[in-house]
Amino acid sequence: MHHDVADLQRFYYQRSIGRVVQRVLRDRLTARWPAATAQGMTVAGFGFAAPMLRPYLAQARRVTALMPGPQGVMAWPAGAPNHSILCEETTWPLDTGSVDRLVMLHGLETSDHPAALLAEAWRVLGPGGRMLIMVPNRAGLWAASDGTPFGFGRSYTAGQLELQTRQAGFVTDWQGAALYIPPSERRFWLRGAQFWERTGVRISRVLIAGVVLAELSKQVHGAVGTGVGVHVPSPIEVLGGIARPRPGRQEVARRLR
Repeated sequence: MHHDVADLQRFYYQRSIGRVVQRVLRDRLTARWPAATAQGMTVAGFGFAAPMLRPYLAQARRVTALMPGPQGVMAWPAGAPNHSILCEETTWPLDTGSVDRLVMLHGLETSDHPAALLAEAWRVLGPGGRMLIMVPNRAGLWAASDGTPFGFGRSYTAGQLELQTRQAGFVTDWQGAALYIPPSERRFWLRGAQFWERTGVRISRVLIAGVVLAELSKQVHGAVGTGVGVHVPSPIEVLGGIARPRPGRQEVARRLR
């Protein structure tokens, strides 16, 4: 089941709870990847990651918001040159190895082909590239709420997300969580969201987060097989000249005469 871009836009930009969610998730992202460190980098997002990418517009060399066809696309950012692209879910208009930082929000859990989607993410990431995925937590209240985008599609545990991404060739560098408030419009929860986030990180075994986070790096295996081995000479080969000494120059001249 895919989201509709109009519903996502309404949630994140018009509803109070959506603006709080946007701020919480963006703060967790920039804590891992400060905007200042993105100078000269290519930053991309897939799904509905546009709200997460705004801090990088001023510093990054290029920022692209990829939105899948079944979801739809919106112009982004508002009042500035467009950075969003409508694309196939598993075929992105990006060169292989061209992306330094990739954010995936509302992309993996709604994908019809999650393995192929992760393979495409692996393709576009360059050497040293990083991807940060945000998915609904299966054990959290947000995954059971139909009133937010986190109640759609598949939800994940941290272990399930790690297994699926490892099968796609990624290495998990860091795992985290976010959204410790319930999916409620009550001002009590929304006004104290930052407090609950700080508290939730410290006592995560008591408070169940709504979103699972994972920072991943691209794993590239070394070449193996015939033609790539390194020859290490054996001691017999090293001492071969001693066992079978070659004639010196004078001996060679004498034999030639």
